[in-house]
Amino acid sequence: MRTLEQLVRPNIKSLKPYSSARDEYSGAEAIFLDANENPFNDPYNRYPDPYQRKLKAKIAELKNIASDSLFLGNGSDEPIDLSFRAFCEPGVDNIVSIDPTYGMYQVAADINNIAVRKVKLTSEFELDVDALLKATDSNTKLLFICSPNNPTGNSFKKKDIERILNEFNGITILDEAYIDFVPEKSFLPELSKYPNLIILQTFSKAWGMAGIRLGMAFASPKIVSVFNHIKYPYNINILTQQKAFDLLQNPEAKDEWVNILNNEKEILKENLSQFSFVEKIYPSDANYLLIKTEKPLAIYDFLVGQGIIIRNRSTVSLCEGCLRITIGSESENASLLDALKKYSS
Repeated sequence: MRTLEQLVRPNIKSLKPYSSARDEYSGAEAIFLDANENPFNDPYNRYPDPYQRKLKAKIAELKNIASDSLFLGNGSDEPIDLSFRAFCEPGVDNIVSIDPTYGMYQVAADINNIAVRKVKLTSEFELDVDALLKATDSNTKLLFICSPNNPTGNSFKKKDIERILNEFNGITILDEAYIDFVPEKSFLPELSKYPNLIILQTFSKAWGMAGIRLGMAFASPKIVSVFNHIKYPYNINILTQQKAFDLLQNPEAKDEWVNILNNEKEILKENLSQFSFVEKIYPSDANYLLIKTEKPLAIYDFLVGQGIIIRNRSTVSLCEGCLRITIGSESENASLLDALKKYSS
């Protein structure tokens, strides 16, 4: 297993990061005349805590993990991008990713001029571990696994992920954006076993905070230190930090939403199975269903005309004929089913 020192780009190791005013002094109440801020319109006149200490402490408490193993980003997309910038030499290194999966891994790779080696899932949407490991070489720095996977909805077998963690000698990034819907399948309790593991989670799904753009990356303190070394100084604004902190005071609300959505998913699945044009409904551990049908574009266009927007995934690898349907509220799901009854009549 390569060490972090061997994986980090040389220019990142030697980088002298920008030192902000709040890096040099992070004490409590004081007369701040150091950052050229406007003295009026408190508290929005002040730069936010660059390390989100108060918010991280609350998250660490809820997740039962040390604060220094947590990085907060502008959505999960920020730590994804930082992973490329920290570990991948443009035009030289490569990454390995499953296919199909979340499209931002490819986009971030393209932006950073990093080659992507895609390895298709099996016909049952499972990991082909042998193929994934075979696709790596000495220049493979990152390996992305999204579990539960987007758009397929399934979680991958623990033993398959463990094998990758034990045999791949780069950084494994396990994207658990939908893990709140199946918390018992998270690798977070085992994070300390794997120094080269980054786990991504988000507030956009189960927590209902997509609009504030806040993502979490859990990793060893050394990896978190690398991210802090290269991130923009004030990457999480004061409004996002405060709103997230306020909502985290009531985690029971999130649990209630998850229970409702999981129940609605089963109801929707049962009702969708009654339509003759639905050929298959794939198992899902997420807050959406992937269904296979003969005429995905026709159904998509019809629903758009009814003011209901789903996602046409029929052009995605292994998802020919598939539509992805997010689980909505009881009334939203009822409206979807009513529209599909019109389509089928």
